[in-house]
Amino acid sequence: MRDLLCPVDMSELGGTALAHAVRLAKASASSVTLLHVRDKHERSGPVGDQVRAELDELVKRRAGDAAVNVIYRDGSFMKEIAAEATTGHALMVAGTHGPRGLRQNLFGADILKLVRHVVLPSWIMQRDSPARRVERLVMPVSGHEEIGGLLDAVTWLAKLDGTEVHVYQVMRPNEQPSEQLLTNKLRALHHLGKAGVRTVEVNEPLSVFSVGFAEQTIRYAHGVDAHAFAIIADASDEYRYIADAEKERLLVNAHGIPVLCAH
Repeated sequence: MRDLLCPVDMSELGGTALAHAVRLAKASASSVTLLHVRDKHERSGPVGDQVRAELDELVKRRAGDAAVNVIYRDGSFMKEIAAEATTGHALMVAGTHGPRGLRQNLFGADILKLVRHVVLPSWIMQRDSPARRVERLVMPVSGHEEIGGLLDAVTWLAKLDGTEVHVYQVMRPNEQPSEQLLTNKLRALHHLGKAGVRTVEVNEPLSVFSVGFAEQTIRYAHGVDAHAFAIIADASDEYRYIADAEKERLLVNAHGIPVLCAH
C-alpha cells in the first residue's frame, strides 16, 4: 500500500488534482492524502468551516471508493507541502494554473519551485488535463549526471498503465550530442527495456529554431497524442542558463499534457 500526497487550493484546480490522484491510487492500490495549507483567514470561524465543508464535498464527489484522508496545515504553502512530503508518501500529485494564472517571482514559477522543494517524484497537471491512462509518454533525453530517480518514476508509471515511452532527442545539424546525453539515452533504453517497458527511440532533426528544445518537444508530443512528459525537475549543468525557462514551458504547455517530475 502506497500513499499519494495531493496538495490542493480552493480553486477548481483542486478537483482536477484529486481526480488524477484518485485514478493513480486506484490503479496502484494506494491511498490519497489530500492536503490544504490554510491562510490566516481559513483557520477558524465561518471561513474555516466553509473550507472544511467544501473539501469534504470535494472528496464525496471525486473520491468514489478510494481511500482519501484530508489534512490541514497552517503557514507557508511551499514549506508546509515540502514538510508533509517527507512523511512517507510515494508521489505528489499537484496542479498548476498554467501560463495565464501562473504566479511569477524573481526565482521563476511557483510550480517549478514546488517540485524542486519536495523530496518526492511529482505528477503535475493543469485544470483541463484529463485524468486518464497514460498510453504514451515523451521523455526528453537528460543531460544530468544521475537519472536513476526519473527512470524509476517512469518505470513505475509505465508498468502501471502499460505506457509506451518515447525516448526523445532533438538533433542539431553538424553538432554531436555530448557524451552525457548519449550515455543517458542508452541507459534509459536499457533500463526501460529490461523492465519490460515498450520504448521508441526518437532522434528528431531540429525543425524549430528557438533557444532550447521545449517548443519542439511539445510539438512532437502533441503530434503523437502523448499523455505525459517526464523530466528531471532540477537544472542540469548543460544548458543551465535556459533550463528553468524550458522546464516551465513543459510544465505549463498549451496542450495541458501532464508532466512527471523527479530528482
